[in-house]
Amino acid sequence: MNNTIFTFTDDSPKYKQIYEKFKTYIEQGTILANEQLPSIRQLADSLHVSRNTTLLAYEQLVAEGYIRGEGRKGYFANELEPLIVQKDSISENKKQTGSKKSPVVTFRADAVDQTHFPLKIWRRVANQVLTLQDSFRYGEPFGEEALREQISTYLLQSRGVKTNPDAIIIGSSTQQMLVYLGHILKEEFQSIIVEDPGYDGAREAFLFHQFRLEALPVYETGADLSHLDVMKSRLIYVTPSHQSPLGVSMSIQQRQMLIHWVNKVQGYIIEDDYDSEFRYTQKPFPALASIDSARVIYLGNFSKSFLPGIRLAYMVLPEPVLNQYKNYFSQFESPASLFSQLTMAKFMELGEWNRHVKRMRLVYKRKMQHLVSELRKQFGDNISIIGEQSGLYLLIKLQLNHSEEWFIERAASFGVKVCPTSLYFVNNKADDPIIKLGFSHLSCDEIGRGVELLKRAWIEQ
Repeated sequence: MNNTIFTFTDDSPKYKQIYEKFKTYIEQGTILANEQLPSIRQLADSLHVSRNTTLLAYEQLVAEGYIRGEGRKGYFANELEPLIVQKDSISENKKQTGSKKSPVVTFRADAVDQTHFPLKIWRRVANQVLTLQDSFRYGEPFGEEALREQISTYLLQSRGVKTNPDAIIIGSSTQQMLVYLGHILKEEFQSIIVEDPGYDGAREAFLFHQFRLEALPVYETGADLSHLDVMKSRLIYVTPSHQSPLGVSMSIQQRQMLIHWVNKVQGYIIEDDYDSEFRYTQKPFPALASIDSARVIYLGNFSKSFLPGIRLAYMVLPEPVLNQYKNYFSQFESPASLFSQLTMAKFMELGEWNRHVKRMRLVYKRKMQHLVSELRKQFGDNISIIGEQSGLYLLIKLQLNHSEEWFIERAASFGVKVCPTSLYFVNNKADDPIIKLGFSHLSCDEIGRGVELLKRAWIEQ
């Protein structure tokens, strides 16, 4: 070994640089299998470093299997399978990556407004929680009592749902809870009714348990509940307050009809109330669970209304399902972060959650109105706007004789990322392409710029 090949930099520890050099030489075959390496002392003297430095490097190489120590004989290189590198493919991928245009505006539906996030308050509350003894243990399997109590109070005030904190289960996401719930329900039910179009993540959770799916048609005017009479399932998943993705809300007549049906068939309604906080024309509609708590499984989350990365969701279970759930999952760890739960509980206790929701309802209403105004100004009669009354996104139906794929690719070529809706449909296909535009994380200037670019992409060809 010629030590002149070592040139140290100031970027990383010297032992790590020695380790990286030897690793490369062995992988490339510069150091052959079973070739003896310099002793720790020889290498340290030749490189003018301490013996501890070379020892650390050799120990790392031994731990990863690149070299082996043989008693008093010293260190030897191990035999490795040669690495096969597809150079052409790598260079081609780099070319493709390099040529890909970064979006100027992204109409994502999976982000929230960062500017108005109560960062200082949340950080202060989180710091307080870290001083609590409860923060230094494993969490309760079904969620922390402090958070369950706060959610119980909030649901009564905001959604009219009367529930005991013990009936609330805390999870990490709606889809995760549907997977757990499906494991309980499949003992009694073999099929489930889902909305068409509807949330694809829920469908995947049900298919995971091999439920047979029956599709209930939903239109811009609402769900066609007359189909329930000819369906065999006694279990139904719905998003009644803000239908995903069409944005329509169930009328009180439809809600009563659905409650009547579920009692007749002795089944359950799974009510996903994923973003009911953000309704811009009236107060949020009462939840189905406020009408009949015995036959409704209620789901809510903090991802849409607060922060996706917090990974906190919850469900309220009727007693028979609750007992089954607790019997089955009592030995499982909670999938939700203990720290996030305790911080959110304190945040709600201090009244900050209600203040945040009220503030963000105004912020998002202003953004929604601006997006609708810009779309009508730029596109006129070429589009129909769907779902402008509530939520953090809207849909635009395009009457421009092109496919959904074409609209998405054209938008991307002008630096705008938009979202498809075809993944939500099962049988009830739309006549014209429908594009989803999320706006929650964008400023009004970014919204205007994005719509202007979409007009250039789709109309000014």
